[in-house]
Amino acid sequence: MSRTVNLHAAKTHLFRLVEDAVNGEDIVIAKAGRPVVRLVPVSNARRRTGFGADKGKFAMSRDFDAPLPEDLLRVFGAK
Repeated sequence: MSRTVNLHAAKTHLFRLVEDAVNGEDIVIAKAGRPVVRLVPVSNARRRTGFGADKGKFAMSRDFDAPLPEDLLRVFGAK
């Protein structure tokens, strides 16, 4: 459920409304009784990039770096 506030009250109590929105409350600002704007917090979640950014997203088998079978080595011309 959202809380509707008229524009004049929003100007007067902006700091309190911003705090309420950051804390998860849905704030709608109305002009002449008509909803005009919704006040929502900006997400601070930043996407990690670089070395280790995908840690925990992939799994490798324990034998990942084990030697390849002889027949497969022959197919690739390694033997």
